[in-house]
Amino acid sequence: MGHIKTSRGTVVSWAFWDWGSAAFNAVLVTFIFSVYLTDSVGSTLPYGNATSLYSMAVAAAGVIVAVVAPVMGRRSDIRGTRRASLRIWTLVTVFLMCSLFAVQNSDPMYFWLGVGIMAVANVTFEFAEVQYYAQLSQISTRETVGRISGFGWSMGYFGGIFLLLICYFGFVAGEGDTRGFLNIPVENGLNIRLVAVFAAVWFLVSAIPALLKVPEIPQQVAEGARPKGIVGAYKDLFHQVRLLWNRDRNAVFFLIAAAVFRDGLAGVFTFGAILAVTVYGLSAGDVLLFGVAANVVSALGALLGGILDDKIGPKPIIIVSLSIMIVDVVVLYFVDGPRNFWIFGLILCAFVGPAQSASRSFLTRLSPDGQEGQLFGLYATTGRAVSWMAPALFGIFVTVMGEDRAGIWGIGLLLLLGMGLLLMVKSPEKVEQI
Repeated sequence: MGHIKTSRGTVVSWAFWDWGSAAFNAVLVTFIFSVYLTDSVGSTLPYGNATSLYSMAVAAAGVIVAVVAPVMGRRSDIRGTRRASLRIWTLVTVFLMCSLFAVQNSDPMYFWLGVGIMAVANVTFEFAEVQYYAQLSQISTRETVGRISGFGWSMGYFGGIFLLLICYFGFVAGEGDTRGFLNIPVENGLNIRLVAVFAAVWFLVSAIPALLKVPEIPQQVAEGARPKGIVGAYKDLFHQVRLLWNRDRNAVFFLIAAAVFRDGLAGVFTFGAILAVTVYGLSAGDVLLFGVAANVVSALGALLGGILDDKIGPKPIIIVSLSIMIVDVVVLYFVDGPRNFWIFGLILCAFVGPAQSASRSFLTRLSPDGQEGQLFGLYATTGRAVSWMAPALFGIFVTVMGEDRAGIWGIGLLLLLGMGLLLMVKSPEKVEQI
């Protein structure tokens, strides 16, 4: 597996990109900036629901990722520009994160500016992530891919914890005209705008080792390998997918199964905070503490799962993780109170990390040498194609059963469906280049 044997230092350098990426995922998308954008900046809108407008923009960005990501991955595979592409898209994302400083909460135009920047940044971040995931094959062997994937995933969780605590206590905590121990004024949203700049710098500094240390892949010089233009790139992509379907249908089935259960895993974090408050009685402060604890157990789970992955393979890790999560979802439906949410919610989170990490390792093991970028592009595409399922099932169960708690069944059903599909997928055997 992979093109070049690399050192422990290269692995650590690679994993620091995961550490830094929490600045975008945890700080901007999940916990801090998106809340500011939809709540504080969105309150200036004379019409429309800010949350739904923002979600539509992000959904549109998802469509772009779904259509373009596989071709992006394929072109970098062929041209030997995987690291160069990672550099470009990481730097563009950092620039966009910095530009969020311009988004004040004093005029509706700032809402549209913020939505536009966040939508574009979602696209550029995922383009970077496709290249980053593909590098896993370069820095690992068949014997180490599981633990290296788990190590990187856990670094992302730990980076998120560390950065969220700094941002919360430094810029956000407290009441009055200034916030955090840095005493930053809240006028015009200055404290949150500075969080965006701080997050951008954090991402840039953390990503530098990966951008410099992980080796570039060689160019594929085989006749006909280089696609000509965008149309040629799509023709090449469809040709490769058709070959993959004929040669290794198992990889295609895995992409479908992974898309389904990954959407269920995403639903755990998307709706967990909502249920914590509305159903189990946690306060807003407790939710942040729970978020930190959830990231800790997910990180430890990813580390342990990665070690086991190399011993028994990724498929058993994913199946066991999903099975325990499904049982846990059933238990959560029938219990009440903050204490039970802490216990069973953390059990749920402990198995998200191993399932996500093993999924990445599974595809790395399946990818033909030199086509990892294309496969991870398809991984992003299939994930985007079903990203409506968790919100839709959650909403359907809440509506039909008439209570927020019933949304849990939607998440459980998606995990069960994903597990059922995965059971039909054979464990990975590395295939030769197509």
